[in-house]
Amino acid sequence: MYTIGQVAEMFHLPVSTLRYYDKEGLFPELERISGIRRFGDNELEKLRVIECLKKSGLEIKDIKQFMEWCAQGSSTYHLRHEFFLRQQKAVEEKMEQMQKTLDMIRYKCWYYEQAEKDGSEDNIQAMLPSRLPEEIQLLYDHAHEE
Repeated sequence: MYTIGQVAEMFHLPVSTLRYYDKEGLFPELERISGIRRFGDNELEKLRVIECLKKSGLEIKDIKQFMEWCAQGSSTYHLRHEFFLRQQKAVEEKMEQMQKTLDMIRYKCWYYEQAEKDGSEDNIQAMLPSRLPEEIQLLYDHAHEE
């Protein structure tokens, strides 16, 4: 069993966040001894899932819905599975957008490194849009996809 302070430290979260999660009902089986919250392995695993879902862009109300389905048992497996499939798709779409962003940044790093070496952007501009070095062309093309 862990105190709220220990859990906050383990997960790099403020104690107030854990209190908020508890208040929102995300730890329905949380044990209290003399009014002090005691987190067991079950709560730690729930917290891992909560933090994963938050990082994936979900709001607490959606996470709360998932936790309610968990409490309802095996009859909600299909709902939980669909929930994670939707979130997987959303995260994959975000990752693709972030990859495009990273490719633009990598292209611009190359661009300005070349401009510094050349003392101007003229040579680079002459290569645009389709005569860049192969590796850079791939970055450029991906970053400029619609």
